[in-house]
Amino acid sequence: MTLEHATNQHDNRVTLVGLGPMGLALAEALLKQGHSLTVWNRTPGKADELVAKGAGRAQTVSEAVAASPITIVCLNDYETMYRVVDPATAELEGRVLVNLSSGTPTEAHAALAWSAEHGIDYLDGAIMVPPPLVGEPDAVFLYSGEQSVFDRHRTTLASLGDPRYLGADTGLAVLYNTALLEMMYATINGWLHATALLDSANVSAQKFAELAFGWFMPAVVDYASLAEQAPDLDAANYPGALGTLEMNLNALEHITRTSEEQGVHSGQPRLMKEIAEHAIAEGYGGQNYFAIYELFKQAKPRS
Repeated sequence: MTLEHATNQHDNRVTLVGLGPMGLALAEALLKQGHSLTVWNRTPGKADELVAKGAGRAQTVSEAVAASPITIVCLNDYETMYRVVDPATAELEGRVLVNLSSGTPTEAHAALAWSAEHGIDYLDGAIMVPPPLVGEPDAVFLYSGEQSVFDRHRTTLASLGDPRYLGADTGLAVLYNTALLEMMYATINGWLHATALLDSANVSAQKFAELAFGWFMPAVVDYASLAEQAPDLDAANYPGALGTLEMNLNALEHITRTSEEQGVHSGQPRLMKEIAEHAIAEGYGGQNYFAIYELFKQAKPRS
């Protein structure tokens, strides 16, 4: 096999497949940490700058995989991963495949089964930072799968950021990723919808942000205090002495009506109101707002 740059036969050898914006960031971090890096991308030209910095450019996926004991895949989804990597299963046998593609726990479990069929050690992973933060010490990466595989390559994975091992269940990394992204989108949507409400009265987003983030978020939505509620969630303990779900429903109704009156999209507050109504219908009305957690744990509300 011929690479544009010879690949050193050392423990720091790494292969990276996929050079989109995130893949390029991964490659830069690995090179910065002194790894002997081999790259492959469907569009070879995307590797030009990396090759100039010392990376080896493989002509085929099989050649790329054969160059290193560990291959990191950063592609759009699992289907793309199979399509790209399947021609190299013979070369992957006995090596490690770390998949950082997006998907679901079911897809992660299927990828483990596929890897086992081909004698490949498999880790599933998720990147929790945008490309500019890759390589920083506090850039969190999530991994799940066989711990011995993770432990063996922890040093390599630490070159990308802070590697967090979640457990042997291969679906955990993508499940955590999905849950954290849901928190992100729900938080951002809450901010955007609240800002739209103020915009209906010609209050600028900048002015509202002074109160929303200067006082409300630190003082009222105290994330440390929210974390303290976690044991109560585990124990299904939702005392309503300081406020019940029925009382909170009143506020959700006001938010929905205000949105409608102000000509602002009301779908999000209406959904929150309907969820609270379902929880009350199931008997949680006298407990606090966190009792909605019991509803969320159901596949669908009981009739």
